[in-house]
Amino acid sequence: MWRVLGSPENITLKELGPGRGLFAQDVLDWSEKTFPDFFRALRYVLVETSPALRERMEQTLSRHFESGRAAFLSAEDRVATPTIVFANEFFDALPVEVISSQGALRIDTRDGHFVETWASASSEELEYLDRYSIHPEPGEHVEVPLQSQQHMSAAADLERGFVIVIDYGYTREEQLAGRHRGTLKAIRQHSVSANPYEGPGEQDITADVNFTALAAVAEKQGMLTQKLITQSQFLLGIGEANQFADAFEDCRLPQERAKVALQLKHLVTPAGMGESFHVLVASRGIEAEKVAGLAGLSFGRR
Repeated sequence: MWRVLGSPENITLKELGPGRGLFAQDVLDWSEKTFPDFFRALRYVLVETSPALRERMEQTLSRHFESGRAAFLSAEDRVATPTIVFANEFFDALPVEVISSQGALRIDTRDGHFVETWASASSEELEYLDRYSIHPEPGEHVEVPLQSQQHMSAAADLERGFVIVIDYGYTREEQLAGRHRGTLKAIRQHSVSANPYEGPGEQDITADVNFTALAAVAEKQGMLTQKLITQSQFLLGIGEANQFADAFEDCRLPQERAKVALQLKHLVTPAGMGESFHVLVASRGIEAEKVAGLAGLSFGRR
């Protein structure tokens, strides 16, 4: 992407929800070793509000923070440099509104337990259902991710560059076909529960991502969106040229190669994350042919 942008002297890579900073560490360490020209141009901006996670990232990326190569989001990062916004499993973790035929969900407490009550849905929520989703049938719940729309609008507010969203989710067409209707769930210790009210603060609450709605927000901001592809297609396109040889370059022992092969298999194959995760790429200020020719978007077309 840096090369498609013309190999600018300065480029910002902005990661939304960077967790413990492990992906940032991999990108910075790998590019420093393998692509020094890109590394010299790179400023890695971490968008995270959690004080505990920011502290973890400062430890993980201490060397890059000290050099100024990595930094937390600040006002100066609004400067108009070419930008790549990266969001991996960010949007599925944002709060959502929940709508049923009874209206909009509200949470109350009774006798020490959470109970569901219902209020009239707002005009904004109903407009979202009209444009990007479906209206719930009796007994059905549908998510309305208004915060996701706001975050995508902010991410797409760049002069020149890319937005990459990687997550599990769906399109409106899939919803109309009867799939991905009511996807709110809780996850604790790799187990999935349909009850988000159990163990408050001890389980992650997620909802599948509406890629139709995210693409529409990006396009409203003037970005060009590519056809939604699976993570499998995206990664196979990136690794097609050299058969993932660079993923194994640091392996010295057979068991190290076997470990990396298993990790790749989990990321790429349908039995792992390859088909359940999708990739949305949007761009602004770049020729459409150059964007379409990116390795991750051109698997099987060479």
